[in-house]
Amino acid sequence: MAGATLRVAGRRLSQRSGSGVPILLRQMFEPKSCTYTYLLGDRESHEAVLIDPVLETAPRDAQLIKELGLRLLYAGSGLLRSLLPGCQSVISRLSGAQADLHIEDGDSIHFGRFALETRSSPGHTPGCVTFVLNDHSMAFTGDALLIRGCGRTDFQQGCAKTLYHSVHEKIFTLPGDCLIYPAHDYRGLTVSTVEEERTLNPRLTLSCEEFVKVMDNLNLPKPQQIDFAVPANMHCGIQTPPT
Repeated sequence: MAGATLRVAGRRLSQRSGSGVPILLRQMFEPKSCTYTYLLGDRESHEAVLIDPVLETAPRDAQLIKELGLRLLYAGSGLLRSLLPGCQSVISRLSGAQADLHIEDGDSIHFGRFALETRSSPGHTPGCVTFVLNDHSMAFTGDALLIRGCGRTDFQQGCAKTLYHSVHEKIFTLPGDCLIYPAHDYRGLTVSTVEEERTLNPRLTLSCEEFVKVMDNLNLPKPQQIDFAVPANMHCGIQTPPT
């Protein structure tokens, strides 16, 4: 996502938020793709990470990080690495994309007193991950779990059955009051909870068989900019500013 360390797969997270100072969280929106980008920071060490950045809004994100006096350690974008020296690009190893660091299920990303646990949640794509804060108070679910919905599974090697099991086994097992922050929303909703989605999500309250049938018959139009986005995603960790 450099003073923090990326822990190897399988090690447990430590609860390092003992001083009681709350995490800094900023949710930012990109309207063309309806994408949320999340800035998380430690108010004491000023170390920060950026989740789900959008290429077009990298200058906005970099400006906010500077204004808040933060030092960005990790981001899912090579462009941020170029704009903010010291930042390293991070992406799932299963994505096949290039980056400074590749993460796997169980890896921990530390920034100051806080840490994010990586939970592999494929199905929308093979490389999708969910980041869970070390006290399990919030989860950043990317394209896997949306508010009252989920990511589509009809392109980029998606698989409806895999997505169903990812959400039920990696996200719905979190505490009910854990806040859900998705990568996208198309209705203006900003946050949900695990309990809300376990009980109210119209797709993921179905059986696995029913879910697969629904996802296989959505007949959605081809996503805008997909021909540009897929190849760009493969190089997201090594992007440089346009000349």
